[in-house]
Amino acid sequence: MSSAKGSGMIGAGSAALRNLVGGSIGRRKPAPSDSTSHRQALADDSINTIIEGEIIPRLLMAHALENHREQPRPDREIRQSEAERFAVLPLRLEAPGLFEEVQAFIAQGVSIEAIYIDLLAPAARRLGELWESDDCDFIEVTMGLWRLQEVMREVSARVPATPAIPAEDAPRALFAAMPGDQHNFGPMIMDDVFARAGWDTVMLLHPLRKEVLDSLSREPFDVVGLTLSRDCPSAALTNVIKAMRSVSCNPHLSILVGGRMINQNPAIVAEVGADGTGADARAALEVARALVQSAEVRAHTLK
Repeated sequence: MSSAKGSGMIGAGSAALRNLVGGSIGRRKPAPSDSTSHRQALADDSINTIIEGEIIPRLLMAHALENHREQPRPDREIRQSEAERFAVLPLRLEAPGLFEEVQAFIAQGVSIEAIYIDLLAPAARRLGELWESDDCDFIEVTMGLWRLQEVMREVSARVPATPAIPAEDAPRALFAAMPGDQHNFGPMIMDDVFARAGWDTVMLLHPLRKEVLDSLSREPFDVVGLTLSRDCPSAALTNVIKAMRSVSCNPHLSILVGGRMINQNPAIVAEVGADGTGADARAALEVARALVQSAEVRAHTLK
């Protein structure tokens, strides 16, 4: 407990003690006046009774309440059954209805990060699985993903990252879908999760290869995150990664790749020349932090 809180507790306890002692003694009958020692004994007994019976229990209760207030409420986790139920809702609910569902989770103490990673992202993956199994057509899946993106934008707008402006020395990250990939839900989640963790982030929507390379040549990003919502030739991914390293104005650029294809075969990360991956945005954030620290060590060693 900090000294400030400690002083506050002591001050409050002293005030309570004065009030209780003064009030309780004032309510008691005065001691007989025939004997000073008798009066002193009664006074001592009254004070001891007040301290043991009233003051100590109340101070203990106040201390317990203070400790309870200091303990942060643990985030409410999303159960698998809840995620599975929500996963199919984008096929039948419009964005406002989906947002109401999400608001209910937030009201119950679910963190924004958990909303993204444990609710919205699994729903997007489920839509992809339904498309692959021919249980949904392209239009249904596209509309479902669009609704999820609208919900995410609304959540991000109503509960912005704190602080809104990253620190000057914050690590910088660029997120984009693999050029040619039309789905931006993955980069959106990555961008917001990293921003909420204090990173200075930029996201490119539907970028052309040239746009990605131009951004890297102009600004010294620490990390690039590429997402793949569909399979693509590993040679194409290797080529893009080589091009990003060649134009980057940061010689210690770290590159993360993610998506279904990577999750199914993590060995691809090394094959294409990337630096790491994460099964979700939460894991990718931890990998990115480690990569940036490693890059800083390398840069310091080379000086």
